[in-house]
Amino acid sequence: MIELTWTHWVVLVIGAAIMGLSKGGIPGAGNLTVALYVLVLEDALGPSGVALSVGLLLPVLVSADLVSTIVYRKHVEWTHVRRLLPYFMIGVLAGWLTFDYFQAEGRGESLKVLIGVILLGMTLLRFVFLQVTKNRKSDTLQVPRFLGPVLGLVGGMATMLANAAGPIAQFYLLAMKLPKYAFIGTSAWLFLIVNVSKVPFMYELEVLNLEIFSVCIWLFIPAMVGAWIAPKIVVYIRQDWFERMIWFFIVVAGLRMIF
Repeated sequence: MIELTWTHWVVLVIGAAIMGLSKGGIPGAGNLTVALYVLVLEDALGPSGVALSVGLLLPVLVSADLVSTIVYRKHVEWTHVRRLLPYFMIGVLAGWLTFDYFQAEGRGESLKVLIGVILLGMTLLRFVFLQVTKNRKSDTLQVPRFLGPVLGLVGGMATMLANAAGPIAQFYLLAMKLPKYAFIGTSAWLFLIVNVSKVPFMYELEVLNLEIFSVCIWLFIPAMVGAWIAPKIVVYIRQDWFERMIWFFIVVAGLRMIF
C-alpha cells in the first residue's frame, strides 16, 4: 500500500495544480511537479517510489492535457503535430526499454539521478529557448532539417523516463514561429496523444496500476482547475518573475536528486 501523510498529499495537490498551470499556458512550471512527485514518493516508499512517481503523474498529465486541448481547441497546427509525433513515439519506445533497466533491484537511486539530470537539461534548454525568442524577433533563426527528428526522439525518451519533455516540444514549436495560442494548442494536442499512448507501457512496467490510480484520481481536480484558470490568471502576474521562481526551484530539486 502507498502510505501518504497529510504533508505528502498537500505537496501532491500543489504539484498537480502547478502542472495544470503549465499545461494552461505557463511554460516550464510542470517540471517542478516532476521533481516534487519524485521527492514525495521517495520519502513515502523509499527508492522504489521514484519509478512509481512517473506512473502516478501520468494520469494527472492526461487530465490537464484534456482541459488544455478544450481551452485551445481552435488553435492547433496539425502539420507540426504530425511532423513530431512519429519521432516522439520512437523515443517513447526507447524510453520504455530503458525504463525497464531501472526497475531492477537497487536501481531506483540511479533513476532519481537520471530524472534530476533530465530536469537540469530541460532548464538549460529553457534558457536556450529564451535566446531563440530573441533571435525570432530579428527573424534570423535558421531551422535545420534534422531539428524535428532529433528533438522528437529525445523528447519521447524524456517524457517516458521523467514526464519532462515540455521544453523540448516548446523549443521546436517556437523555432517554427507559431503564434502564441497556436503554440500552446499544438503543444497540448501533441502531449495529449503522447501521454495517452504511454499508458499501456506504464501499465506493463507496473508503475501504473489500480492502486496508483486510486491516489492520482484525487489529483485530477487541482490539475484540471489549474489548466482552466491559467489563461485567466497569467495576465495578472509578472510571468518573468514567476518563471524565474519556478526554474530556481527546479534547479534546486534537480540538484537535490543528483546529490
